[in-house]
Amino acid sequence: MANLLGRKFYIPRFSKSYFRDNGLFQIFRQGASKRRVLLSLALLNAVMLTAAVVLGIKCARVKERSLHVPSLAEVQLVNALNNLRSNYSNITEAADEAKKTLKTVINNHAQLKTQIKLKSVIIDNYQKEIQTLRTESNQLQSNLTALEGTCGKCLPGWTLFNSSCYFFSYFESAAAKKTWTDSRADCVRRGADLVVIDSREEQNFVSGNIKSMRSYPNQWDNGVWVGLTDIDTEGEWVWINNVTEVEKRYWAYGEPNNHGRHGEDCAIVAYSSYSPWQTRFDGKCHEHLLAWTCETAAQ
Repeated sequence: MANLLGRKFYIPRFSKSYFRDNGLFQIFRQGASKRRVLLSLALLNAVMLTAAVVLGIKCARVKERSLHVPSLAEVQLVNALNNLRSNYSNITEAADEAKKTLKTVINNHAQLKTQIKLKSVIIDNYQKEIQTLRTESNQLQSNLTALEGTCGKCLPGWTLFNSSCYFFSYFESAAAKKTWTDSRADCVRRGADLVVIDSREEQNFVSGNIKSMRSYPNQWDNGVWVGLTDIDTEGEWVWINNVTEVEKRYWAYGEPNNHGRHGEDCAIVAYSSYSPWQTRFDGKCHEHLLAWTCETAAQ
């Protein structure tokens, strides 16, 4: 019995003694049939051919296994190579991402520099404007100081407007009421006289102060005596500084009307909520009791 590639085959052994003992030579000698000998040889060749084919197949399989089954070192090397390829791919992707991020940062930095430059220009302009305003403020302060030194100041209880001082009796005593004659006498005692309104700005100033003195429902009762009268000539209104009043728009609707038997010869200025101009009425100089307003030059 022979073991070829895990398989057992029976190979007959033919020796001289075998041939001799078994009478093979005798067969040949006796002229035995050639057919039987040929059959034996054919069987032997078939067995040997089969053994060779099996051996070849086994060798081929062994060779194929040796080619496809790597060793441990080869497996580790292949794994390391695959890891390197994977790491290289990751590094390449990370590098590309880093390039994109760097490009974005560079663009943002450029935009930031531009914005900073623009803001610097704006700040410089603001600083110049602030400096200009400071200079103007200092100049105005100097002018105000100079004006205060030249125009003078008003006494306590008096209000400065332009270059004149004004006294509103209501602010001293809301209950104090006098006739036009007594009101003028009070102004003279204070070193002044009843107010003379000779400008649009002064009209607004007096009317605005009278607005805060309203305490009666009747507009006329909330008025004040001013230095305007037609005592000398009826219908010809003249200020106490001998200036004739020619502006008619300051009279309220229907005024002056010289109402009553003894007439109304002295002017009253009140506050009008619908018109800052139509604020004047005529009243009885020696009968009506009202507040008054004095005016004098600032000292």
